Amino acid sequence: MKRGKKYQDAAKLVERGKLYDPAEALALVKKTSTSKFDETVELHLRTGCDGRHADQQVRGAVVLPNGTGKSVRVLVFAKGDKIDEATAAGADHVGGEELIPKIQNEGWLDFDVVVATPDMMGVVGRLGKVLGPKGLMPNPKAGTVTPDVTKAINEIKAGKIEYRLDKANIIHVPIGKASFSEEKLLENFNALMEAVLKARPSTLKGQYLKSVTVASTMGPGVRINNSKY
Repeated sequence: MKRGKKYQDAAKLVERGKLYDPAEALALVKKTSTSKFDETVELHLRTGCDGRHADQQVRGAVVLPNGTGKSVRVLVFAKGDKIDEATAAGADHVGGEELIPKIQNEGWLDFDVVVATPDMMGVVGRLGKVLGPKGLMPNPKAGTVTPDVTKAINEIKAGKIEYRLDKANIIHVPIGKASFSEEKLLENFNALMEAVLKARPSTLKGQYLKSVTVASTMGPGVRINNSKY
C-alpha cells in the first residue's frame, strides 16, 4: 500500500522493532500526528483469545477519566416516565416502536450509542440485523441495557467507551485526541488497560495480550512493551 510523504516522514520517527514504554509511545503518537484535523488516538490490542468460544469473549465498558474528545450522540429506547428521564439527562434522541421503520427502512443512523430500558429489548431486538453489524446493539455487559437511563447517559457523555473483540480477536478503542496532553492520554490508556486486564477470560491458556499498539488516525503504529501486562 502506497503511503503519502507525511506518513513516510512520520514513520521514520518510529524505531522499527522497538517496544516503547506507554508514556514514550503516546508522546511519539502526538509527534507523528500531522494532519490538519485533530486525529483520534487509538489503542489496538491483539489478544490470544478465541472469540468463537463464548467463554473467551472479552467485552465491557470503561469511563475514560478524560473522555474521548468526541461529542457522542445517544439514542434511548424507552417508554412511559423513562422518556422524560432520558430527555432530561441529555439524550439526543428518545423514542420507541415508531423509530423501528425509520432505522430499518430509511437507514436513519444519526447516533453513536444506543441505550435501552430492559422492557424495550423486545422492540430493539427487531433491529439486530441493522445495529448488530455496526456494534450498536445495546448490551447489559456494556451497561447500555439498564433501567437507570440517567446514569447510562451521563457516563456515555463523560467518555464511556465499549471494548470488545473483533473477528480477528483484536480490540480497537479510541483513547483520546492528538490534541490531548501526554498526561491525559496516559491516564486514559491506563484506565482502559486496567479494565481489559480485569476482563481476561479465566479459561484462557497462554498469553492474553500478544501485542499492544497505539496510533493516531493517519499516523504509524507505535508498539508498546507489553511484558508487564
